[in-house]
Amino acid sequence: MRILHVIANLAPRYGGPSKACVEMARAVARLGHEVKIYTTNQDGPGELAVPLERPLIQDGVEIRYYPIQPPRFWGTSWPLARALAKGVREADLVHIHSLYLFHDLIAGHYCRSYGVPYLVRPHGTLDPYLYGRHRWRKYVMEAAFENHNIRRAAALHFTSEEEERLARPYIGDAPGVVVPLGVDLSEFQELPAPGRFRERFPEIGSKEIILFLGRINFKKGLDLLVQALARLVRKRRDLHLVVAGPDDDGWGARVKGWLQQEGIADCATFTGMLLGEEKLAALRDARVFVLPSYSENFGMAVIEAMACGLPVVISDRVNIWREVEAAGAGLVTPCAADPLAAALERLVAEEDSAADMGRRGQELVARRFQWDSIALALQEVYSGIIAKRPKNR
Repeated sequence: MRILHVIANLAPRYGGPSKACVEMARAVARLGHEVKIYTTNQDGPGELAVPLERPLIQDGVEIRYYPIQPPRFWGTSWPLARALAKGVREADLVHIHSLYLFHDLIAGHYCRSYGVPYLVRPHGTLDPYLYGRHRWRKYVMEAAFENHNIRRAAALHFTSEEEERLARPYIGDAPGVVVPLGVDLSEFQELPAPGRFRERFPEIGSKEIILFLGRINFKKGLDLLVQALARLVRKRRDLHLVVAGPDDDGWGARVKGWLQQEGIADCATFTGMLLGEEKLAALRDARVFVLPSYSENFGMAVIEAMACGLPVVISDRVNIWREVEAAGAGLVTPCAADPLAAALERLVAEEDSAADMGRRGQELVARRFQWDSIALALQEVYSGIIAKRPKNR
């Protein structure tokens, strides 16, 4: 099969969606299929230092970057549009990532023009919390092209049953498939030695680390996390919050301001984005992972934390919360400071219970969230859709 993924950007600062796209493509390519990714060189206010408009081969996947252009917020790239006119025609199936952006308008148009079936992965944009944001702007795009894109898609790709349940009121009877995201467990088999992360940030000392790993933005529930931390440090001063991730639209300054208002600025460290060994070192030294998001269509960082044996505390808006709760791999709370504080306090205080949750999290990842098995599920979805394609396209 010839599979083409189309996504707005792949820069690490964009977190799980970009990372998942690359790893998804790589996993399917390992099964012997021809897999390509078309994207832009957007990297926040700057651009990635990558070759433009020519193939870059990574782990068996051909990636082509095209220059980002104004208006940047929409992911505009007319060179990408011109490339899609040819790239879509050569594909057996196109996998479009996210909605309300330039690339899905163009990719959907060419797929329908050439009779090429396509999947749309909404990336959580159909969650009620996000669906209502910028509603008038989205309404215009829905009327212009997005509703048509959804109705004519072979299927919408959801990464959890909860994501599909939340999206269903907005997509009518459009078909959906649920295939999760995953990790390569080999990357977590040998973790850095304990203490390496603490050595890099000596202000932490011997305190218990509560780790937030992800983009610092409006939906991550960091306001709740600061309130919960303030409640906890009034009882015990041996806790330290680590916020590891790129700043999104200046939200880092807001979070630091909230910490100062609570008088606990010295109880938190901001590391910026952590990748590779640095990220594993943080996960290795942490006592508990926390993600109190108001909206999270999957939660790649949750999977990575569980793969490292960390117990997790997540909100019931993280769409894999049912899987985590059923496996006993962590604690699930509503989006409120008091229950969040209680859950964190319990996992810090009950060392044996926390360790058991960590082990069950590792078992859950091995059972449900490995790319090797997920790639087989994607292959089945792709082949089923392609088999239904009109022969005379």
